[in-house]
Amino acid sequence: MALSICVAQLNPTVGDWQGNLAQALAAAAHAHAQGHSLLVFPELFLTGYAAGDLYARPRFLHDAAQALQQLQEASTQWPSLHILISHVEALDPQTPLPPDTSTLPPASQVVSLLREGQRLGAWRKQTLPNEGAFDEKRYFLSGIHHHGQPDPVIEIAGMRLGILVCADAWKAEPAARAKAAGAQALLALNASPFTHDKPAARLRMARARTQETGLPLLYANLLGGQDELVFDGHSFAMQANGQTAGHAPAFEECLWPLRLAAGPDGLQWLSENDASGPISESSANSPDALRHHATWHALTLATRDYVRKNGFSHVLLGLSGGLDSALVLAIAVDALGADRVHAIMMPSPYTASISVDDAREMVQRLGVRYDEISIRETFEGFKHSLAPLFAGRAEDATEENLQARIRGVMLMAISNKFGGLLLTTSNKSEVAMGYSTLYGDSCGGFAPLKDIFKSEAFALARWRNGHTFGLGPANPIPERIITRPPSAELRENQTDQDSLPPYEMLDAIVRLRMQEEHSAEQIIAAGYPAERVAQVFKLLRISEYKRQQSAPGPKLSARSFGRDWRYPITNRYRD
Repeated sequence: MALSICVAQLNPTVGDWQGNLAQALAAAAHAHAQGHSLLVFPELFLTGYAAGDLYARPRFLHDAAQALQQLQEASTQWPSLHILISHVEALDPQTPLPPDTSTLPPASQVVSLLREGQRLGAWRKQTLPNEGAFDEKRYFLSGIHHHGQPDPVIEIAGMRLGILVCADAWKAEPAARAKAAGAQALLALNASPFTHDKPAARLRMARARTQETGLPLLYANLLGGQDELVFDGHSFAMQANGQTAGHAPAFEECLWPLRLAAGPDGLQWLSENDASGPISESSANSPDALRHHATWHALTLATRDYVRKNGFSHVLLGLSGGLDSALVLAIAVDALGADRVHAIMMPSPYTASISVDDAREMVQRLGVRYDEISIRETFEGFKHSLAPLFAGRAEDATEENLQARIRGVMLMAISNKFGGLLLTTSNKSEVAMGYSTLYGDSCGGFAPLKDIFKSEAFALARWRNGHTFGLGPANPIPERIITRPPSAELRENQTDQDSLPPYEMLDAIVRLRMQEEHSAEQIIAAGYPAERVAQVFKLLRISEYKRQQSAPGPKLSARSFGRDWRYPITNRYRD
């Protein structure tokens, strides 16, 4: 006999009770029609994950309870279907304070099992992450501190299944506790954001739990973009021996069926309609190609969801004829379609004719709406107005920044008039160094490249030009855009390397500083020139005020500029 399970790898929106509930009801109807006995939702599906201080609002918690009640009542429509759903639940004010705690958090994370109008049980998340993008201890009380918390085990069709909620699976104790309570398999409900190293890390984690417990494990993950977080789905099942049995697709919604059956050595997974067979940790594709593939799909999903979930009809961006704006344009078209993208070229006296030519060629390839607005007269008008005040002073970065700010004003005016979301094109290298103009080219509501180093952007552009399956038009970026030396084109014969180290060196130094927390001395000892290290450290430090005013962008690395980077603006510390 086998237990038929459906994993609802779906894309909720924070606070969209009716939309999330509608998805849950549709998934339950599908699961019942297909004869499944258990429907599993990822972590905090009903509320959406990363709701921040909404978790502390009594009305939000009340509405969460109402949504759960509606799902519970609707479950009478699907006899014999068990629904495992994760949600938030307000704490009873009389709950005893945990040791070494002065205030009670407002809620706890709960997993409820529903069937035929009944709530058969409720289990609370035990391990609360509190680093990087996570601050769950601010909002939730661990299930460890709930008196009378039942063993995290459910029984369906004679099979005993242990429940783990995301971070619970990354520790040995919750899985061991479930096994000690009689679990024969583990169900891990997750809202695990994507980073480049996360898929492999999840497999390592799952393999550790299966080897420690001797139990098979199901990893059900959330999907979708939520501000700077990107949830990639990629749910999977792992046998007790640590071998993957199958997986759902990455970066796609699905209702993934699989079965749990008795085998000669205990329960084992039988995957149905697997996305592409067992997850392979080696591939005929190169590691770089696999990374670029995942990066591109993460960027398009994040951009699409930010636009859709925030109610924008279309996007616009300033096209310069350079790499970053070209890459953002290609991402936007793949994410939304050409009919929802507006590119605007704003040449100045310093814009090269080949920049305009390359911009025109790219928009022709992609078929997006395109407009050109010269800023020459506006720029001269500003200089004329400021001439009395600037008399006797040579032109410098002030006049360069004026051009960027004129473009920012024009783009924001178009955004205001027509209601589109302005995408900013700054990459991680520029964000790190403050190599942008505040209220100029940094204008915008979303920054797709915020966690993409410039050196990575070149490789990503080449990858996109060589891949079309499931994406937009082929070869979207003209070759000259990729091969030309990068330039802001704000003065004659300008290149980025007039102001910055070569990008390969710059990006390596920033990685060592951000990811490894290396000191200047350690980085110099690794072979980087002392003067370049000092330059990067100084620019990184003094640009904090710009970063704290920058648009959000998708987090793809282990440490990005956003929730992971929390340095003060006023800061005299030097290391």
